[in-house]
Amino acid sequence: MSQQHEPSYQGRPLPNPDEEVFDQGLGFDLDTLMGRRQILRAFGIGAMGLGLAACTSPSSSSSASTATSATSAAVSSEEIPDETAGPYPGDGSNGPDVLEQSGIVRSDIRSSFGDADGAAEGVPMTLELTIKDLANGGAAFAGVAVYVWHCDRAGRYSMYSEGVTEENYLRGVQIADDSGKVEFTSIFPACYTGRWPHIHFEVYPDQASITDSTKAIATSQVAIPKEYCDTVYQQKGYESSVTNLAQLTLATDNVFGDDSGAKQLATVTGDVASGYAVSLSVGVDTGTTPAAGAAPPGGDQGPPGGGPGGTPPSGPPPA
Repeated sequence: MSQQHEPSYQGRPLPNPDEEVFDQGLGFDLDTLMGRRQILRAFGIGAMGLGLAACTSPSSSSSASTATSATSAAVSSEEIPDETAGPYPGDGSNGPDVLEQSGIVRSDIRSSFGDADGAAEGVPMTLELTIKDLANGGAAFAGVAVYVWHCDRAGRYSMYSEGVTEENYLRGVQIADDSGKVEFTSIFPACYTGRWPHIHFEVYPDQASITDSTKAIATSQVAIPKEYCDTVYQQKGYESSVTNLAQLTLATDNVFGDDSGAKQLATVTGDVASGYAVSLSVGVDTGTTPAAGAAPPGGDQGPPGGGPGGTPPSGPPPA
């Protein structure tokens, strides 16, 4: 004897088995409709998610990458701001001239050279500058000579500051390689009264030009991010830098204040134990006339206790 089954639809018994499915009444129709919507909603959300993942993830990633690249490109394609060389350049424009001395072309600038034998102590630091030739579409500016100088951990400049007038450490020249890069081995500079922690540099067309400061095609400064300064200045020898830095901001600095050092703020990696790597991309445009360089006479750009002629200062420098 065969078993009879009641008519059903989607596993649900039909209220009116003798009628068509669409004539089963409002309650049955609503249950059927809700079931379909839930299925469609589930499918729709999943499909939409997959669609977004397939369509927007790569493009979003690409867009983010493109935006980052565009920002980096924009910064590196802009000309580095012209800045004063300050009162302690040592390039002959304000007293002593280290650029005429044999041995100035070197990568490790921690020790003095020639007749001097002193050395600057402090947290190790390497400085890498990548010079871009903006007059040539931002290509690597190979062959240019880059002169770098900065203060020691006590805020003193060799050749000028009291106690180190006979030294020439923390000064050196490197010739840019095929990628436009120069690299120096040095120590982390101090923060002295009135100035944000910084590194000076001049760019010359070639090595032969460095003995004439008027031939510099760019003069500027590198700003060091605060968080790294805060860490370094907890180390021995940097004690005065803690107080000095607390009185400053990039926005109030008399050099970086125009834009808070936006185009001069270095990228830094590393730690106290192994040392820090400081790097900056430097756009140089030989199609423009340099607007900075030697320290102007008088004012707070001159050495304390001396005029623009290079009289050694008696204390920490103001610029």
